[in-house]
Amino acid sequence: MRLTMVGTGYVGLVTGVCLANTGNTVTCLDVDPSKIEKLKKNICPIYEPGLTELMVHNAQAGRLLYTLDKTAAYRDADSIFICVGTPSDERGHTDLSYVLGAADDIADALKQRKAGSKPCVVVVKSTVPVGTTLEVQKRILSKLGMPPEAARALFRIADNPEFLKEGDAVNDFNKPDRVVCGVEIGPDGKLDEFSSQFFRDVYDPFVRNGHPIYIMDILSSEMVKYASNNFLATKISFINEMANLCEAYGADIAKVREGMCADKRIGNQFLYPGLGYGGSCFPKDTLACIMMGDKAGMEATLSKAVHHVNARQRERFFDKIQGHFKGSGGLAGKTLAFWGLSFKPRTDDIREAPALTLIRKSVGFGATAKGFDPVAAENAAKELGPAAKVVPDMYEAATGADALVVCTDWDEFKSPDWERLASVMKGKVIFDGRNLYRPQQMRDLGFAYYSVGRAPVKAR
Repeated sequence: MRLTMVGTGYVGLVTGVCLANTGNTVTCLDVDPSKIEKLKKNICPIYEPGLTELMVHNAQAGRLLYTLDKTAAYRDADSIFICVGTPSDERGHTDLSYVLGAADDIADALKQRKAGSKPCVVVVKSTVPVGTTLEVQKRILSKLGMPPEAARALFRIADNPEFLKEGDAVNDFNKPDRVVCGVEIGPDGKLDEFSSQFFRDVYDPFVRNGHPIYIMDILSSEMVKYASNNFLATKISFINEMANLCEAYGADIAKVREGMCADKRIGNQFLYPGLGYGGSCFPKDTLACIMMGDKAGMEATLSKAVHHVNARQRERFFDKIQGHFKGSGGLAGKTLAFWGLSFKPRTDDIREAPALTLIRKSVGFGATAKGFDPVAAENAAKELGPAAKVVPDMYEAATGADALVVCTDWDEFKSPDWERLASVMKGKVIFDGRNLYRPQQMRDLGFAYYSVGRAPVKAR
């Protein structure tokens, strides 16, 4: 099939590359000339393990194309996937200008399709508030100046939310737990069979592991994405709240988690205490649920609590840093080293990263901040500017530091050279936001040690 991805960001590029890898001819469209030029040179604009290799393979095979030309991208496409950004403000209101702009361009292209061509399946893959896909349909119909029934010969509208974990997106796409597809309700009151069959055909290579393709109405499909991410965010905030209770009463969250997760009804995924969730999805999607609830007059009480707990988690951790230095003049004049600047390992994404919050707070109280990250250093340096010095080595970051703050659980942080670390640091203090180390281990090494949901260790 001939498929077009509108937008070469995280979702559009991973989707396009993986669909090309199963034999489709995929055109990736973007409005950024510099990005398209890099892609044509097989330079991947994001860090995602395994993606560059697939890009090169499929580009060389002639199945993966990059263009700025909207007419060429849309003209003969069997399907157009809208994968543009949907940024939101601090209240969860989503900016749909890029999605609606794509709809306008698609409408112009549909007017020029050859008579007798099969309908083009226009797929909204961007995460959008419930009801947006049908708004896209109305937008296209308005520009075409055609009633819905007549326009069905030109296009069908659909929704296909993504469930990609940054750092493991290629594997997630190739081996999905499930594929969710939303299609129109046809004149006969049934799910549109043309779009349904399109999704079965395009995703069949990815579900031969027996995992399902769920085809449902569009509104439900849109809601699946929000409900899934909001639930995972809830699990993270829940375990962090339990960790805070453990600290208050002297319990150990590691032992509590072990006993709790042995219950098959609970499981163990997304139940790791730490600095809370970050990135581009969980914060935005939780806020979107809050916004949709307010808009509908149905307060999303639990979602609001999840968001509040997550924001408070970073504040509580920063309080530990401040509290340790309270007796020595506070943070003013102190140097803090930060290991891990991305919001999670295996990605260069710094959006809503806990490290950036903690760095800015520390600098605001007069501290000097130095940071290291294996892949997100460049992005973090641009974002932080003069607020922090980002260096290329983890031990260089720790040199002369009064304390080390671990913010991301990259593998190289899990077993550092403790003797070297102690020799370069000014103070033997570690604030571990990911519970990478054992308290007894820190006690034996002579470090003051603060983690999440466990009693602190005093320095020898």
